[in-house]
Amino acid sequence: MFRLCNKGSRQVIMIRKSIGQSEGKYLPLVEEFYSVQGEGFHAGKAAWFIRLGGCDVGCNWCDTRFAWDPELHPMIDTGAIINNAVGSGADSVVVTGGEPLMWNLDYLCSGLKENKISTFIETSGACELSGKWDWICLSPKKNMPPGEDICHLAHELKIIIEKSEDFLWAEEYRRLVSSNCRLFLQPEWSRFNTIIPGIVDYVLKNPQWRISLQIHKYMHIP
Repeated sequence: MFRLCNKGSRQVIMIRKSIGQSEGKYLPLVEEFYSVQGEGFHAGKAAWFIRLGGCDVGCNWCDTRFAWDPELHPMIDTGAIINNAVGSGADSVVVTGGEPLMWNLDYLCSGLKENKISTFIETSGACELSGKWDWICLSPKKNMPPGEDICHLAHELKIIIEKSEDFLWAEEYRRLVSSNCRLFLQPEWSRFNTIIPGIVDYVLKNPQWRISLQIHKYMHIP
């Protein structure tokens, strides 16, 4: 059993070790916690976070590299992950990574939906979409671009701005998402002081975009 991820013009086949994994009944859990969303449209909203292991996108500025290798994280019964989310009392769950769509998320979403929990995902879009989502935050990466299908479905487009050329990248993907998609530019954290003046100037000239700040880092929360 396998899932397909886009890597430029190539496709990488992710071989799964068992039917249980391919059906999403076991997932590599890095961590789960209750916190406040720090980025994008839902910043400031409480949510239960589920971070899954595995990512081959390999962004040089990634702040969750500890989640890249799925072999470092135990395969957990997805039913237990669902139960923990339900027990948290949260009305929404954010599934993140790593790249969470490396895994089949149909079973996870089904269990959350049965308990009337809203499902949000943070993804690069490089892998085939699975699961039923109330909110898709698409954050495309240059070294492994998303497919057009997920661009059309995204509720939110979040582009990380590291250098001035990234504004062109942002506009490329603005043209691929729907007219209702919320648009955000987010400064790469380690270059914040250098890049934020340019982002402010760009948003003033292009007000369809908004600025996303990683407010959880200012609050020193996960």
